[in-house]
Amino acid sequence: MSKQLLKIMVLVFCSLSLMASLASAGQIKVWGSTTCQKRFLEPGAAAYKSATGDTIKVYGVGTGKGMMALLSGKTKVAAASSPLTSAIKSAQKAAKKAGKEITIPDNLIFHEIAKDVIVPIVNKDNPVSALNFDQLAKLNTGAITNWKEVGGPDLPVKVVTSHAGSATRAVFQKKVMKKADYVADATIVKSTRLEIQQVSKNKGGIGAVSEGFYKLNPEGAKLVKTDAISRPLALITVGTPTPEVQKLIDFFRSTAGQKFFE
Repeated sequence: MSKQLLKIMVLVFCSLSLMASLASAGQIKVWGSTTCQKRFLEPGAAAYKSATGDTIKVYGVGTGKGMMALLSGKTKVAAASSPLTSAIKSAQKAAKKAGKEITIPDNLIFHEIAKDVIVPIVNKDNPVSALNFDQLAKLNTGAITNWKEVGGPDLPVKVVTSHAGSATRAVFQKKVMKKADYVADATIVKSTRLEIQQVSKNKGGIGAVSEGFYKLNPEGAKLVKTDAISRPLALITVGTPTPEVQKLIDFFRSTAGQKFFE
């Protein structure tokens, strides 16, 4: 066998090996909660690839829009940062705002991955350190318009909240605000990161975000003590998960996956 032929055979073998490797590796696309995106899906992507050979592509559009993507068949799995009933309501709100209609199937399956806590945040220069649910509700609905009414400085309250399809917003609105509407001039943002940034920039700012995400990105905001506001972080499928999605669920429920919540 000539050296030239041997070289060609080696190149062909390497090419076939590479193609086989690429074929065996896959990419799973997850649409939904920005909290899930930043708490475990993106931080755990490298470990997931190391364990399975697959990659994760996350579209952080919020729980509501993620559910819309799932129900339209755009994705096989949606990420949610609220109970299933709240995730469905977030999808309905997002669909209404987009002028679309959605049908909710009766075989949605809720795969809880971990628990998360929602925390109120204010600007780091605000001396207020604790608020009860009644005070939080009045601040966010506009019943209280100045921080001096809750022991703070003579400063206008500036409410910052996420978009209508946000599960964080929906859970806070339900548990703390008793489903009341936010004040009309609230600043509406698209992600948790932007909410923290807005509160950091405005000395009268107040928001409510994932505690885990805040600890990773506190910027110029600080936590305010209040009663616990907990909610689940989950992956949702229509019917039985595909093998690829089940692999994702199993990984983040495993000891290796749960490390991202410590």
